[in-house]
Amino acid sequence: MCRFGVLCEQRKAPKTGCTWVVVDVRGQRRCSHIKYDLHFEKGKANNMLLDHVIIEVKAGDGGNGCISFHREKYVANGGPDGGDGGRGGNVVFEIDKGKNTLLDYRYHRKFAAENGENGKASKCHGKNGTDLVLRVPEGTLIKDPDSGAVIKDMSRCEPYVFLRGGNGGWGNRHFATPTRQIPRFAKNGLPGKSARVLLELKMLADVGLVGLPNVGKSSILSKISAARPEIADYAFTTLSPNLGVVALGNEGNGFVVADIPGLIEGASEGKGLGHAFLRHVDRCRLFLHVVDVSGTDLDPVSAIRTINGELERYSPDLLQRPQIIVANKADLLWEEEQTAPQTDNTVQHLRENLEEYAAQNGWEVVYVSALTGENLKTLVAKTARLLQTLPPLTIYEPDYVAPKETDPTDRSFEIHRGDDGIYYVEAEWLYRLMGSINFSDRESLNYFERVLRQNGVFEKMQEYGVQDGDTVSMYDFQFDFIL
Repeated sequence: MCRFGVLCEQRKAPKTGCTWVVVDVRGQRRCSHIKYDLHFEKGKANNMLLDHVIIEVKAGDGGNGCISFHREKYVANGGPDGGDGGRGGNVVFEIDKGKNTLLDYRYHRKFAAENGENGKASKCHGKNGTDLVLRVPEGTLIKDPDSGAVIKDMSRCEPYVFLRGGNGGWGNRHFATPTRQIPRFAKNGLPGKSARVLLELKMLADVGLVGLPNVGKSSILSKISAARPEIADYAFTTLSPNLGVVALGNEGNGFVVADIPGLIEGASEGKGLGHAFLRHVDRCRLFLHVVDVSGTDLDPVSAIRTINGELERYSPDLLQRPQIIVANKADLLWEEEQTAPQTDNTVQHLRENLEEYAAQNGWEVVYVSALTGENLKTLVAKTARLLQTLPPLTIYEPDYVAPKETDPTDRSFEIHRGDDGIYYVEAEWLYRLMGSINFSDRESLNYFERVLRQNGVFEKMQEYGVQDGDTVSMYDFQFDFIL
């Protein structure tokens, strides 16, 4: 522990002027005396796990309708033939099983789908905008960044359309009537919606390897699966979760194991590496709780109590998950049992205490050696059998309550007078209507006026007290009211 209360260790700095430097084991510059940042060691920066990021996305705007009239030789006074604008592109989230991190979104945080093309002459429809497809690792939660509510769990699901692009505007051919045969206006496309979203990765793993640092979790993972995590004889060698698939051959479909960086006391409060990665055990159906029984470390029972206490403080539900106590480094225990004097009951006492404590909680103890591989097949078999009796992986149901959509047939509106003496008229349908009006075109303005009159806006304004010559504001459009 350094003088600033951060768990630090000495580590040799590669290719620097320093022989030894003090490094926060979380790889962060938390202390003024740190001269070297662990995260930026050569070859590690690109492998960092990013599992929590906020991005901004926007659907494409709809294309504008076209103002055009038919022109053909020997055909006089051709009618309107302006085409409609294309729809804006949607924002779509899609699972990419080849990804295990949100690192793609570390520096690029703003994304926008393609806008729809404007309509063209000869009734040609504008091209629809291309959808924006955002690929995320399986197990990513799409959340509201303000409330933290789950919008969608991207686990074993089809592509999810998050935002739909704006509709394209109508060409002038839609506005031809027996009395208005030459409409010189068209509708603009509607703007696409935008949103901020929180992406949070919770890895999909059946089994979670938990325990104190340097008890052999990564070594066990490397022996029972094809995963090759970094293994070394110091705490916090594992800086990010590792996934490994345990194949059972003809005996079953196998299961996925997650190796979580070692937890320490206070992990649920942000100490060590555990706090940042505890979310990755949320989905685990079973915990393999690894303890060191070599007698060179903390008492196994105390170690189990420490870790389970942190799991409970993070989420009480985690403590209800089944556990198998994996007594690692048992080869040293067996060696000690053979060489210790008959009068020395230390080893036997350690074993009895561990087994008694596990039995009280309904847990099974499996003695293994990650070094020699002894009893690891037994551990895998017991794990597979227990998984068959457990419920499937947790899939989070959406709990986000989206703002209520306005009824498209609703023509209600609000009128209020501001401190500046201007009368403000507001309504969702009015906002959408104004997005499709070309205010620089007289015919389009006439159409806008007719719609307001048909929906009783002018009549309601008079009832409210708007008088001749008063200024009226409808969003960005202001005009003087004339009776």
